[in-house]
Amino acid sequence: MSERDILGSYWTTAGSATPAGAPGPIVGSEWSPFSWQERCAHAARVGLRGLGIWHSDLSHLLERHQLVELRQIFDDAGLEYLELEFLMDWYLPDDDERRKAADAIRRQLFEAAALLGAHHIKVGNIFGVPVVHERLVESFGALCADAASQHEAPIAYELMPFDVNADSLQKAISIVVGAGASNGGLALDTWHLGKLGVEPVELRTIPAQYVTYAELSDGMRENRADLMEETTSHRRLPGEGEFDLAGYIDVLLDLGYRGPWGVEVLSADLRALSIGEAFDCIARTTNALLARPSRHV
Repeated sequence: MSERDILGSYWTTAGSATPAGAPGPIVGSEWSPFSWQERCAHAARVGLRGLGIWHSDLSHLLERHQLVELRQIFDDAGLEYLELEFLMDWYLPDDDERRKAADAIRRQLFEAAALLGAHHIKVGNIFGVPVVHERLVESFGALCADAASQHEAPIAYELMPFDVNADSLQKAISIVVGAGASNGGLALDTWHLGKLGVEPVELRTIPAQYVTYAELSDGMRENRADLMEETTSHRRLPGEGEFDLAGYIDVLLDLGYRGPWGVEVLSADLRALSIGEAFDCIARTTNALLARPSRHV
């Protein structure tokens, strides 16, 4: 493991695949037009060490491949880190139809995590369903316990402005610390940290064992009128915005985080590029950021 290992997150490497909240067609568009072989080959070509898969893309890939085939293609490319995402609605009552649909996604993600050797599984509450804090803590603990019984990938809860239960660093910390799961922690995306106004020094309040995964994404401090649309279409590659990415990186290194560094840039401009151009841009900008002299001690 290196301090400079880079993982190309799903939405950064999926081409014209369109996330919910972004302008443009949504139905049937969350899976990548790029094959898994193409993504793995280009990741290896530019020196990335890992890739991500979104749950609907995983379902689409499994229409053509077995999990063992996906693992073989990944391994043959010399890649090491695999991210699986995204699980929502695990905090809802068992009889809620949204929870039943989420449980089906959970089963598929957990099976994939075991067979693909996933680095982590990312979870959260993108659409901001209000949940009583005590129930959320209990549900996160139960989710982590279920995960631990089936695979070794930790569960990473992503804080974000849209999640009323985790729209601040301290709220997010209280969830994972309250659950106290050895395989549960935080996914820290510099886009959300920047938009929430979290300064790098504030990350030092996180107990080090709960820093599970870190993502790099740049942007402008001033919000556009529609933050969801900005989040899904106007992020910037590392080093091309106003966020203090170097500061975030240095504090996380001080806390003991050793990567991989996910690059999660949801961008209409990036989606318009060819697969080769996109991977070239990801590698060029992120390597330049990670190559600067470190201030961590």
